[in-house]
Amino acid sequence: MNEIKKIIQSANEELIEKGNFEIIKDIFAFDYLVHAGNKNYTGHEFIQKWTKQLRSAIPDIKIVKIDILNQTKDTIAWQRTLKGTHKTKIMGIRPSGQKIKWNEIVVSRFDSYKIKEEWVVSELAGYLLSKSPLK
Repeated sequence: MNEIKKIIQSANEELIEKGNFEIIKDIFAFDYLVHAGNKNYTGHEFIQKWTKQLRSAIPDIKIVKIDILNQTKDTIAWQRTLKGTHKTKIMGIRPSGQKIKWNEIVVSRFDSYKIKEEWVVSELAGYLLSKSPLK
């Protein structure tokens, strides 16, 4: 496994599964930018906020697998499969209490072995809406 793949694996295990926010500064560039849908988000503060929300809503979150789809010198396209139990509200969606499993496609661009920019497409919101109580 090369260095970029190791960084992706470590970011997922340490940040998402364990909630280790100390690694943010080691893995992500200070001026990190993520494109999600038609919105852009920046910085370490956003990464921490998003991760806290995700881990709060799905406290038993686990990375099922990470598949590398394509890689160039500084960019890697990958897919992760995650699972857990939807316990609290996230993205305005009420908790279902159900076990969920979803995929995300991520393209990560690196600069000096830090993630500088990402593009993310996630099934999470659609999946939660299909499982969430309507009232």
